[in-house]
Amino acid sequence: MEKHRIYTTSFASVYPHYVAKAEKKGRAKAEVDEIIRWLTGYSQKKLETQLEKKTDFETFFAEAPQLNPSRALIKGVVCGVRVEDIEEPTMQEIRYLDKLVDELARGKAMEKILRKE
Repeated sequence: MEKHRIYTTSFASVYPHYVAKAEKKGRAKAEVDEIIRWLTGYSQKKLETQLEKKTDFETFFAEAPQLNPSRALIKGVVCGVRVEDIEEPTMQEIRYLDKLVDELARGKAMEKILRKE
């Protein structure tokens, strides 16, 4: 089966869209970074390194230092698909990130986004 093109897309090419989506709704780039760090375990410095290297999505998640075990609590629909029902692991990680950025843009409290409630 052929890989979805998002796997070979540079994370750095999509990252500004995540930030723009959040900022358009009055949220900050720092909050987007916090979500990414929470999900993947990257430090801010390592996140910036991945952006500079223009790492593709597949590698970005494969090299993530510590995928957060609480990410399994992320539920809901992104692009018409329930994130908890996605069977392909890398696609599910990508959709988890999409869902978290959506929640941020919708004004949800950071504690709830990061599943700290």
